[in-house]
Amino acid sequence: MDKVIISEGKTTNEAIENGLKKLNVSKNMVDIKVLENEEKRSFFSILAPRVVKVQLTVKEKTENTKKLKKDIILSVEEQEKAKKNVSEFLDSFLDKVSKDTVYKIENDENGLSISIENKDLGFLIGYRGETLYAFQNILSSIASKGIENRVRVILDIEGYKQKRQKSLEDLAEKLAKTVIKTRKSVTLEPMQAYERKIIHNKLQENDRVETRSIGEEPRRKVVIELKRK
Repeated sequence: MDKVIISEGKTTNEAIENGLKKLNVSKNMVDIKVLENEEKRSFFSILAPRVVKVQLTVKEKTENTKKLKKDIILSVEEQEKAKKNVSEFLDSFLDKVSKDTVYKIENDENGLSISIENKDLGFLIGYRGETLYAFQNILSSIASKGIENRVRVILDIEGYKQKRQKSLEDLAEKLAKTVIKTRKSVTLEPMQAYERKIIHNKLQENDRVETRSIGEEPRRKVVIELKRK
């Protein structure tokens, strides 16, 4: 059942902040309903202390929502079909792009993992991996041809993702120290969901700071801030 509290303050923002402290959650984790607004004051109450009331309802955890989505399990036949689809495409595509390219496809019931090795394929990675993720989606569509469910594909080129993960983890630690020192939150530039998850995971055990995501895709960003006491 959702946790609901009524919080008060002299202003709407103060009432919300008081409620967030009681619940020990961040603003993006609650639904907010203003019950009494400071602007709606009658002539007879003008001398009375100003009080704003808001109702805060804690949202269901995203993990619970994710559990409602069933994982797609591929049969052995579907795995082989998906692998064949991608192999035929890559043989043709990479032969035209660069003849020295080597690729490897691993399959299991969850989908395909593809690694491509060629130092000349930086253009397939693009700025911050944007082209790589787009190419990954294309390969997923190709792998799914003739298969009822969409096949999940994880693509890496020249070990980019591993290098990028290390870079983001180092950045997360550095910015966490900055937040602790300055006591001011830091907002990162927009990132892919995969990259935001790296930041969240790296700092989830940090007892001084917390992270949250703000904004809408594809401009969604991570905020690193001091934990509320």
